[in-house]
Amino acid sequence: MEEFSTPHSDSNSSDYNDISKVAHELRSLKVWREQEAKHRLKEKLEREAQLALLEEEIRLLKEKEERLHNKHRSRHGSSQFHSSALGESMHDDSLALGDHFQQPPRRTHRTPKVRESRVDLPYFHGKDDVEGYLDWEMKVEQIFTCHQVSEERKVSLATLSFQGQAMYWWTSLVRDRRLHNDPPIQYWNELRSALRRRHIPSYYTRELINKLQRIHQKNMTVEEYRQTMELYLMRAGIREEEDITIARFLSGLTFEIRDKVELLPYRDLNDLVQLCIKVEQKNLRKNFKTSSYSSSYSKKDYKRECKTFEKKNTFDSSKNLDKGKEKEKEKDKKNTSHTSTKSSEIKCFKCLGRGHITSQCPHKKDMILRSQDIYSSQDEATTSSSSSEDEEEASEEESCEVTYPYNGELLMMRRVLNNQPSDTQSQRENIFHTRCNISNKSCSLIVDSGSWCNCCSTRMVEKLGLTTTPHPKPYQLHWLNDDGDMVVNQQVEEEFSIGNYQDKVKCDVVPMEACHILLGRPWQFDNQTHHDGLTNKITFNHKDKKFVLHPLTPSQGVEDQVQMKTKREQEKGEENKKKEKKTSKN
Repeated sequence: MEEFSTPHSDSNSSDYNDISKVAHELRSLKVWREQEAKHRLKEKLEREAQLALLEEEIRLLKEKEERLHNKHRSRHGSSQFHSSALGESMHDDSLALGDHFQQPPRRTHRTPKVRESRVDLPYFHGKDDVEGYLDWEMKVEQIFTCHQVSEERKVSLATLSFQGQAMYWWTSLVRDRRLHNDPPIQYWNELRSALRRRHIPSYYTRELINKLQRIHQKNMTVEEYRQTMELYLMRAGIREEEDITIARFLSGLTFEIRDKVELLPYRDLNDLVQLCIKVEQKNLRKNFKTSSYSSSYSKKDYKRECKTFEKKNTFDSSKNLDKGKEKEKEKDKKNTSHTSTKSSEIKCFKCLGRGHITSQCPHKKDMILRSQDIYSSQDEATTSSSSSEDEEEASEEESCEVTYPYNGELLMMRRVLNNQPSDTQSQRENIFHTRCNISNKSCSLIVDSGSWCNCCSTRMVEKLGLTTTPHPKPYQLHWLNDDGDMVVNQQVEEEFSIGNYQDKVKCDVVPMEACHILLGRPWQFDNQTHHDGLTNKITFNHKDKKFVLHPLTPSQGVEDQVQMKTKREQEKGEENKKKEKKTSKN
C-alpha cells in the first residue's frame, strides 16, 4: 500500500496546477472581453457624437440652402406664383379624379450657384524695390477685403498677377517644393511670408527706425514732412501714443515754424499740422515780399545813374553859362569906357570868371576835381540820401549770402578772341561769367537767359568721368558750331558749388567750347532769379537762404581766356606728339 500512495499524490498536484492555469486564463479572457466591450462602447459613443455633428452641419446647410431658395423665390415671385397656382389646380383635379390617378413627381428647384465677382489685381514684376512690393501687397489686401475673396482663391489670384521675374521665381518655388515633397502653398499668409523673405531685407526695419529717428523737415513742406513720418511709422509697424508722435513731429520742424507753433494751443496732431501749415504760408508770403528786394536793386541803381548823369550835365551847363556870362561882360567892358583895366584883370578861381574874386563868386559851389570823380557841395543832400540808401542796402546784404567766383585753375579751354579788352571794370559789355567747383575742379560757368536749356560741355563730362543717361526727348541744336545741326541725346546730373551755394542741376551734354556749364532759363525759372543789369549780379533764394552771385571782372575774364588758351595748346601739342609716335612705330 505504501508503494502506490506516492504516485497518487503526485498526480493530484499536477491536476491542481493545470486547473489553476485554466482558471487564470479564464479570468484574463474575461478581463479582455470587458476591456473590448468598453472600447467598443467608447467607439460607438464617438461615432454617435460625430454623427450628431454631421447632422448638425447638414441641418445648417439645409437652412442655408432654404434661405437661398427663399431669396431666389422672392426674386422670381411671378414665375413661382404661376407655378404654385398650376400645382393647386392639378391637386384639385387629382382629388376629383380619384385615388386611381397618380400625381406626377414634383420638380425640385435647384439653387443657383453664387457667382463670384471678377477680381483684377495689379501686376507685380518682382523687381528689387521694397517700397514697390509693399505698395502692391497693401493694394492686393484691399482688393481681397473689398471683393470678399475666399481663402482658396487668394493664392491663385495673386500668382496670376506675377509678371517677369516674379513669375520665374514662383515657378521655381513650386517646382522645388514638389521635388522635396513639401506641401504646396495654399493660403495667402504663407505666400505673403515667402514674398517678404524674397523682397524685404532683414535690415529694412532697422533702417526705417533710423530714418524715423533722424527725420527733419529741411526742404519739405509741412504736409510732405507729415506724410513721410506717417509712412515710416506704418512701414516699421510702430504704434505709439499721440503725445510721442507730436513730440517727434515738433522736433523735426524748422526753427521758423517750431518757435511760433510751440506758443499756440492745439489739441491733437491734426490741429498741430494745420497750425504749422498756416505758419508756413505766412512765412512764404513774407519771403515773397523780401524777394522783391532784388528788383528794387535795379531801380535804385538806375536812379543813381540818372543822378550822376544829371550832375555831369549840370556841371557842363554851368560852365557854358559862365562862358556866356564872360562874353557878355567882355561886350559890356568894350561898350563902357569907365571900367578900369585892373578890374578886368581880376579872375575868380572857383568859376573861372572875371570881374570878381573868389569870396564874391555868385556860384558858391565847392568842387573837387580828381581824375574821373567830381565832388560838389550842392550834391550833399543827394549824397546824404544815397548814403542812407547804401546803409539800407548794406543792412539787407548782411542778411543774405554773398558768393564770389571759385578760385582755381580752369579745367578745359574755349576759343579766345584777338581783341584786347579795355582797362575799365564796368559790366556793361559783359555777360554773367563766373567760376564754379565741380569734383574739386574749377570750371567756367555762364548764366544766359537766351538759352532755353541747361547745357554742359562734352569734354568736361569726359574728363571728370561723369555718368550720363539717355535723353528722354532727343532734339537738334542749331547755330552751335560750323558743323550744322547737332543731335543732343545724352543728359548728366552734376553737383556744383559757388562759395556756400551748392546745387544739383540736370544738363544736356553738348560739344561746346564757350564754357563748361551754361545755365539757361530752366535754372533761372526754378530758382526765381533776379538779374541786376547795372552790377550784373544775380539774386535768388535757395534752401531758405538768400544768395547774391557776383560775376568775374573783365580782367579776370581775360586771365581765364589766356589760361584756357595755353592749356588747349598744350593738349593739342601732346596729342600731336602721340600721333607722331604711333606713326613712327608703324
